[in-house]
Amino acid sequence: MGIFGVVGTAMGGLIGWSDDDGPGADPAALRALFADLGLRIGPEPADLEAVIRAFQSRVGLRPDGVAGPRTVHTLVRYAREARDLRVFERRAA
Repeated sequence: MGIFGVVGTAMGGLIGWSDDDGPGADPAALRALFADLGLRIGPEPADLEAVIRAFQSRVGLRPDGVAGPRTVHTLVRYAREARDLRVFERRAA
């Protein structure tokens, strides 16, 4: 699916898809977004599902372990903020 699939899934969250609608996100793209948050995920699908579930619980989403539109939209936002903070910290140092 790649980054366009992630963006499409995130946009679906903005236009009203429920977590049960639309495509799921690409596992490699999800792992990259979680890496932006400083998380390293094991290689197994169950490892990714556990991290998704923990993230959902942490941000107030239904912790079902599925990266639907709302989950992806929220993850993209948090990952972007984490990247921006690192840039700010480097410039301030």
